[in-house]
Amino acid sequence: MNLTKKRWFILVACCLINLCLGSIYAWSVFASGMADYLTNLTGTTITNADLAIVYTIANAVGPITMISGGWFNDHFGPKIVILIGGAMFAAGMIISGFATSIPFLIVSYGLVSGLGLGMAYGSTISSCVKFFPDKRGLIGGITTAVYGMSSVILPPIVTVIVQNSDATTAFKAVGIAFLIIICVCALFIEKCPDDFVPDGYTVSKGAGPANVVNMTWNQMIKTPIFYCMMLLLMCGAFSGMMIISQASAVASNMIGMNAINASLAVSILALFNAFGRIVAGSISDKIGRAGTLTISCTISIIGLLLLYISNTGDVVTFMIGLAIVGMCFGSFMGVFPGFTADEFGPKNNSVNYGIMFIGFAIAGYFGPTIMRSIYISNNSYNNAFLIACLLNILGIIMCLLYKKFSAKKNVA
Repeated sequence: MNLTKKRWFILVACCLINLCLGSIYAWSVFASGMADYLTNLTGTTITNADLAIVYTIANAVGPITMISGGWFNDHFGPKIVILIGGAMFAAGMIISGFATSIPFLIVSYGLVSGLGLGMAYGSTISSCVKFFPDKRGLIGGITTAVYGMSSVILPPIVTVIVQNSDATTAFKAVGIAFLIIICVCALFIEKCPDDFVPDGYTVSKGAGPANVVNMTWNQMIKTPIFYCMMLLLMCGAFSGMMIISQASAVASNMIGMNAINASLAVSILALFNAFGRIVAGSISDKIGRAGTLTISCTISIIGLLLLYISNTGDVVTFMIGLAIVGMCFGSFMGVFPGFTADEFGPKNNSVNYGIMFIGFAIAGYFGPTIMRSIYISNNSYNNAFLIACLLNILGIIMCLLYKKFSAKKNVA
């Protein structure tokens, strides 16, 4: 089987792996059960908010192994990197099943699973993007959308396990299942040759630069376009990361939803997150990455303003705003893998995208932290929505700057 056909099997394997890795977005479901378990175990009241630090750390440490694992991926291929990273991620979940305290979870889930996640996720995304130079936006959208869909598929499964046993059993059961799935799928993944061109594809066509130079990471960070793009990713990811981490709490505290309806709000956010990744990725192949992200930042402001004006009982306004923010956040996650490869070349994209992902890590830390702090101070989320609006405006400015820098580069 030639690589043009085989790449689709590699894509399916990577998507199955990302479905497992995306369970990080379902952290709130695990956290609810663990909060009850640790409260009963220690005799001290522990809430979901107390466990938010675990989720924050797991997101923040990902770029460390995306960069280091990316180097091994670019030079030796993704199979061993995904096996190690996937095993770490699953092992961290299994070990979390023996947790007796929050510091224990910080190490097991926040560090072990978080570092494993960065290693495996970076390799699956960059490998698929390399195999599909003709569809970078679409493939980036599909692979990241499956990652996001985990938060729709996994919560009901975890909830059933928790109801019939407890959260520690859920961690162990899910971790073992993920270990098997990831290790089996990794065996079908191979390195994309540097000179690979799919049958029927002409290099001069497509949304990205026709004769892009393959830059190393140290060449990339010397360009102004890199900093412009990283700031753009941070601005675009901030709104989504801010709301995803506390969507259920926002629905309950701000709108007055009960637990069932609040979980529906989380599912809607996840569905539009996945939808945005595929749609924006596909659109960006046609109209360009920067143009797509400019539209996304603009629409995101509308969604955030809808959330800002939502009050108790404003379910429709809240749901529409939530869907818009989720879709726009997804667009950034779907577009950026191909965007990075377009600009700095596919050869070293694993490392380059890992470094670019620092922008996401910054948003992943400050988004939830700022939102939580504002709610504690004001008993309201409104100021957080306004801050996110300002960052989206900054994102639009970054898109314009990117176009200016890109035009100068093309003239030179």
